[in-house]
Amino acid sequence: MARKKANDQLTPLEMEIMKVLWESGPATVLSVSERLAADDRKLAYTTVQTMLNLLHKKNKVNRIQVDGDRALRYEASVTQHSAVRQAIGDLLNRVFGGSAESMVLSMVESDLLTPEKLAELNKAVTESKLSGEKGHDHGNRK
Repeated sequence: MARKKANDQLTPLEMEIMKVLWESGPATVLSVSERLAADDRKLAYTTVQTMLNLLHKKNKVNRIQVDGDRALRYEASVTQHSAVRQAIGDLLNRVFGGSAESMVLSMVESDLLTPEKLAELNKAVTESKLSGEKGHDHGNRK
């Protein structure tokens, strides 16, 4: 079962391809390939095609046949938010034992997160909690 979940994770190349689809919308293999090349990532057409087929098998993209067009289009079937959340969750579990606090502390200790940025994040979390509580006041609570 753990194997299936690991297979569900996006590889770095799959994430690059998904970013193209999130930014551009439905796209052909050729247009994805060209977009990656514009971002200094030259890949063979067949490599991009294989990766899109793998993403389709993982249910991360849908194939669309446009009338009158021989080339299939691929569109993301998962949101960027969902994919990022899954990747962060995987990182938290594998590297930090599921502890977000350990990850943030590691970022502070590695100078990846300054005390000023941490204060900004803390403020954002507090504001988010407050707005969430206000939303619950008007929600359907029973």
